[in-house]
Amino acid sequence: MGYPPRATETTSSRTIVDSGRLWAGGIASAVVAALAGVVGFLVVRGLFGIPVLAPAADGAWGDISTTMYALSAAFAALLATGLVYLLILFTPTPYLFFGWIMGLAVVAGIVAPFISGAELSAKAATAMINLVVGVAIWCLVANVARTAVRHGAARALGRVPGSPA
Repeated sequence: MGYPPRATETTSSRTIVDSGRLWAGGIASAVVAALAGVVGFLVVRGLFGIPVLAPAADGAWGDISTTMYALSAAFAALLATGLVYLLILFTPTPYLFFGWIMGLAVVAGIVAPFISGAELSAKAATAMINLVVGVAIWCLVANVARTAVRHGAARALGRVPGSPA
């Protein structure tokens, strides 16, 4: 027959983060985000001829701005990975906070192009690319984080009655 544990021998829930798995997934998410941005630019500029971040004369790829956009998307995915890691370690509801932060960041990415002086078609195309990249980062990093976290019970130091000494 088991006895209930004493106050000094209670069990507690402990979150264990597999940081290697989390950061490997974050790097993979960064690659996907960068490629999603590049594909978005190729579609918008190459198929529709809408100049996004560069004059139309620069062709489907654009100029250095396209490369910087892809690198920025990759950096944003790594930043999101670091953010979710900190939220998992230090907040009571990490995925709720991560969802709100990512949702607001995606909305900011959609609204930001409309502040520029570009043509409406370029603003709308940039907003759509930002939406796709932002949602990709959000979904991928959130799912990677969930697979990298284990919840387990850890016993406090002390002897539990009925267990071997």
